[in-house]
Amino acid sequence: MPKSFIPIAFPQQTPPPEGAVILAADIGGTKADLAFFEIKNSEPVLVKEQRYPSKEWNSFVEMAQDFNKNTTRPQRICVSFAGPVRDGKAHGTNLHWEIDSREISEKLNIRPVFLINDLEANCYGLAALKTDDLLMICPGKNHEAGNAAVISPGTGLGEGGLFWDGQAYRPFATEGGHSHFAARNELDWELFLFLEKKYGHVSWERVVSGPGICMIFSFFRDVKGWEAPGILKTEMKAHDPAAAIAIAATEGCPVCQETLRLFMKYLAEEAANLALKLKATGGIYLGGGILPKIWNETHQAIFNEYFFAVGRLDPLVEAAPVYLILNQKTALWGAGYYGAFGGV
Repeated sequence: MPKSFIPIAFPQQTPPPEGAVILAADIGGTKADLAFFEIKNSEPVLVKEQRYPSKEWNSFVEMAQDFNKNTTRPQRICVSFAGPVRDGKAHGTNLHWEIDSREISEKLNIRPVFLINDLEANCYGLAALKTDDLLMICPGKNHEAGNAAVISPGTGLGEGGLFWDGQAYRPFATEGGHSHFAARNELDWELFLFLEKKYGHVSWERVVSGPGICMIFSFFRDVKGWEAPGILKTEMKAHDPAAAIAIAATEGCPVCQETLRLFMKYLAEEAANLALKLKATGGIYLGGGILPKIWNETHQAIFNEYFFAVGRLDPLVEAAPVYLILNQKTALWGAGYYGAFGGV
C-alpha cells in the first residue's frame, strides 16, 4: 500500500511484481494523457508519457496502440474517463466515445483492465501528491478528521468524494456537476434564463467549467450589453476562448474580469454545497486544469466571500480546510496508482 501524507485506501495492498509496467490514461473531453508507470520499490514510478487531442482519435484502443508501439507490452491498464462508469463501461459526457474495459482487454490482450471515473482517479491521485503540490486556501477552523471532496472545473465540472473510514480515505465518483444550478439573486436568474433557452436543463457544469466561462462572457456581452475589445474576438477564435478571456482579464478588460468574478462565485457556492452534502470536514480540494492558471489574490478573496455564505451551518463549512491542487497530472497519477493497487 502506498504511503503518503494524504492516506488513501486502495482495494489491494500488495503491488505487482518489481518491474511490472502499467499503462495509465486520463481521458477528458479535450485531451488525453497516456503514461507508463513501472513498479520500483513497490510503488508506481512514471517513466513515459504523451498527450493526445481526444477528439482527433476514434477510440482509446487506437491511442494505446500508438503509444505502445515499439515498446514492451504493459501488464495492466487503468483508464480514467470523464463520464459515469457502470459495469466496466462508459459513454463520454463531453467526448462522444463509448469505452468498454472488456473490449479493451480483448483487443489489446492485456488483463486486468480497470476503468474508473476521472474524478475517482483524481481522488486516488491524492496519494501521489507532495506538500508542494498543494496550495492552502483556507486552513479550516477547529479542523477534525472527516470526509473530503474534490471539485475540478475543466472541459466539464467533475466532483468526487472521499469517505473517511477512521484511518484512510476511500474515494468514490459522483456526477454532482450535472445537478441543478441554483440562482441566488437577480443577475443569477437572468443568466439562468439565458442558459435555459440554449440548453434546457442548466447544471453547475454550465457555469463552472471552461465552456462555462465562455457562456458567462456571452451573457454579459449579448444580454447585458458589455463591450469587449475587438482583439479579444480574434484571440478567442485563434486560441482556447476561456484562456483568452482569462488573459484579457489580467490585462484589465472589464467584461472579462466580471466574467471570472462570477465564475469564481459559482465555484465557491458549489464547493460549499459539496462540503455540506458530504460533511467534508476533512477538506475540499480544488482540482482541474483551469484554476492553477488563473488563481490570484482577487480570485481567492471572491472564493472566500461566497464559500462561507451558507447560513446556519457556517461553522461546518468553516471547519473544512480548502486546498488548490497545483499538480495537473493528479488524475493520471491516480490511474497509475489504481492500476497498481486496484482489485483483480
